[in-house]
Amino acid sequence: MATVTLKGEPVNISGRFPNVGDLAADFVLVDNSLNDVGLKQFRGKKKLLNIVPSLDTPLCAESARMFNYRAGLLEDVAVLVISADLPFAQQRFCTTEGVDQSSTLSMMRNSNFGRDYGVLIGDGPLAGLTTRAVVIVDEQDRVIYTQLVPEITTEPDYDAALAVLQGQTYQPVLS
Repeated sequence: MATVTLKGEPVNISGRFPNVGDLAADFVLVDNSLNDVGLKQFRGKKKLLNIVPSLDTPLCAESARMFNYRAGLLEDVAVLVISADLPFAQQRFCTTEGVDQSSTLSMMRNSNFGRDYGVLIGDGPLAGLTTRAVVIVDEQDRVIYTQLVPEITTEPDYDAALAVLQGQTYQPVLS
């Protein structure tokens, strides 16, 4: 069981977070048209899984907008924003925020996604939601990048994820 923090307080996460090289677990989530959607619908593309607690928070909304803007313009990349929000709320968010290069997917019918991907918050005020994480899966459904964000209230490393999507090695700038 992994641990992250929420405003500095430890939070236990259920499940096993994937490692680079793993075959990505398939899933069944719900799109904005209330259709069941799985990983196989995006086969042949790289998939950026932007996993967030709820799009109804400023930081989750920002990461959805940022990945939509930066990764959504890349060829053969599917940007998937996954949360526990209902599809109606996700669709309203996308319309209001101009998020048009991403697919939002809801765990409303299947909370197993959180456990299968090792991101289900097990305790604390956000229990039952997912923690913040990024998983990138290649065209053959192999995991090629992961980031379990250590503090839920901080943003993921956009530059590192985008570098992997573009086939580059990320070199952080040291200040």
